[in-house]
Amino acid sequence: MRGIGARLFVFSLLGLVCVPAVFSQASTRLTGTVADQNGHSVAGAAVMIAREGSRTAFAETKTDFDGRYLFTGLPPGNYQVTVGAVGFAKLRGDVTLTASEQLDLTIEPGQVAAHVSVTSSYLAGTTESLEEIPGSINRITAKTLENSRVFNFSEALRKIAGVNVRDEEGFGLRPNIGIRGTNPTRSTKILLLEDGLPLSYAPYGDNSSYYHPPVERYESIEVLKGSGQIAYGPQTIAGVINYVTPNPPATPTFNLKLEGGNQRFLNGGAGFGGTFGSFGTIVNFNHKQGNGSRENTRFKLYDLSNKSTYEINSRNSLTAKVTFFREDSNLTYSGATESEYAANPRGNVFKNDFFNGRRYGFSLQHAAVLTSKINLTTTFYSNYFSRDWWRQSSNSNERPLRINTAAQPFRDLDCRGMIDLSTTCGNQGNLRDYLTVGFESRANFNFDFGSVRNDLNIGFRVHREDQYRLRKLGDLPNARDGELVEQNERKALAYSAFAQHRFIWKNLAVTPGLRIEKMYYDRTNFLFNNGAGATGKIELTQLIPGVGVAYSGIRNTTLFAGVHRGFSPPRVEDVVTDSGGTRELDSELSWNYEAGVRTRPIRGIELSGAFFRNDYQNQIVAATLASGTAFTNGGATMQQGLEFSGELNSGAILRSTHNFYFRTAYTYLPLAEFRGERLSSVTS
Repeated sequence: MRGIGARLFVFSLLGLVCVPAVFSQASTRLTGTVADQNGHSVAGAAVMIAREGSRTAFAETKTDFDGRYLFTGLPPGNYQVTVGAVGFAKLRGDVTLTASEQLDLTIEPGQVAAHVSVTSSYLAGTTESLEEIPGSINRITAKTLENSRVFNFSEALRKIAGVNVRDEEGFGLRPNIGIRGTNPTRSTKILLLEDGLPLSYAPYGDNSSYYHPPVERYESIEVLKGSGQIAYGPQTIAGVINYVTPNPPATPTFNLKLEGGNQRFLNGGAGFGGTFGSFGTIVNFNHKQGNGSRENTRFKLYDLSNKSTYEINSRNSLTAKVTFFREDSNLTYSGATESEYAANPRGNVFKNDFFNGRRYGFSLQHAAVLTSKINLTTTFYSNYFSRDWWRQSSNSNERPLRINTAAQPFRDLDCRGMIDLSTTCGNQGNLRDYLTVGFESRANFNFDFGSVRNDLNIGFRVHREDQYRLRKLGDLPNARDGELVEQNERKALAYSAFAQHRFIWKNLAVTPGLRIEKMYYDRTNFLFNNGAGATGKIELTQLIPGVGVAYSGIRNTTLFAGVHRGFSPPRVEDVVTDSGGTRELDSELSWNYEAGVRTRPIRGIELSGAFFRNDYQNQIVAATLASGTAFTNGGATMQQGLEFSGELNSGAILRSTHNFYFRTAYTYLPLAEFRGERLSSVTS
């Protein structure tokens, strides 16, 4: 017994010695940073660690906003660390772990032309270049979109200070977006881009957002509100929203999503992507459907997108993108009267109103690295959008719609009133087709002049829009043909060019710039003068200057200020009349001022705030409140206020894989005044 007891005692001592050793091995960790060749942190870089000689990852993570990564619970031994990031070559390094170690890594640009192609999709280039951006710019990252589980763009854009989104039907099919006090109706004062290219079907001639893709198509969102807007156009009055699509992943990846809920809601999607040698591709499909919050409303949409890349060599790459969107919705233009709402708050008497939309898009981009200091991107883009909206009411004067023409006034005698709305009253079909074609080329030059770094961007674009618009009056609620009362063709041809030169001296960046827009409008009314027709033309020219300053001499902080000319052209129908004449209506112009700060006071906390002042010289307003009214230059107006946003991530603060985050956005607009000095002869 004594021998057995002695042996147990020895084994117990060995256990007490070995257990701490085992736990100390489990507590081994590896931490470090990932930066580019300029010393800027690379956020979102994929870091993989594997046992030496093994091709299987032992653990994987991504760098945070500061470019930091962390692995814990690694047994001692020899490992290989692999780092990859979009636009950079993969980097592999060896490390021997005995306790806690730190490994800082510097990655270099990979296929340079591919990197140029990727960064050209962003308004501010890479995340690291935000220090030199002279203006308010916000990004909603892929991680934020994924973690937030946003239902539509309205929910996503409300995360940005200064942005106001007004819902229309609850699904976000046609979000009404305003920035810094602008009218949000149909997002007419906002420039919408996809990968840096125009998303709207007619940004010059009819910048109304009747088409908007689902949020599931995109990887991230950018909102630019400062003087940097002049690199884009034509709208520079309020801000630029850029939706960024995902790039082909480095390894074959498949994803599947399926959501459901009440009101027959379904949201399903699938995607596949990968890179195979010099060729990469990604395909995503999304389908949404459901019933609305009001009776007799429902929607159904399909969205298919494909992006493919081909690296010709290290100096040349191609990127092609193809998109298809379809919407079939039972939606009305009309709300409820007070009595209708009292009888049924969710009621909708216009059950025969239907919207059908189709959009086909294509773009092809060539990125070229001419020298180590000069690169060039050239893009051809085109899209076709068709929408038919058959409805029984567009305003309160059409409750119900009684066909009334000069030849046959009130001929719809079997439509006695709302009692006949769903039986014998007629409808109207607004049938519109839009074709947009454009060509854009942008060049970037980097050079030093003494101690001053220079970053020069120049660009040129040719853009054409053709609108073909029909309006028909049907005899019955579900008619899909009828009397032709409008047949218009409206064209816009625009030439634009810009130059922005950023001078960077130590921690100070000054960016002056100039944009020029030259537009030719053409409108033909085929029904005028008993079918003889009438055509009117007009041309508009506008210079758009701007300058911005950014100072990053304070650690993790950028101070910025800027002023630029706000510009919003009138629609074709606003300046060319139905009879072939022209109307006195100038482009909407303003001087926009801002000053603000972006800062990361400690790891895991980001704050930004700005003062803004939009001083309009001749804001375009409706001449009267009647439907279909002419527009006029209403006079000088002023919008002034403050905006603030903040974000806190506990994972970054505590260096933990678990994260609790808080995000807020606030806009204060105490001054929005109309001075009433008329600059137009259009009567009201």
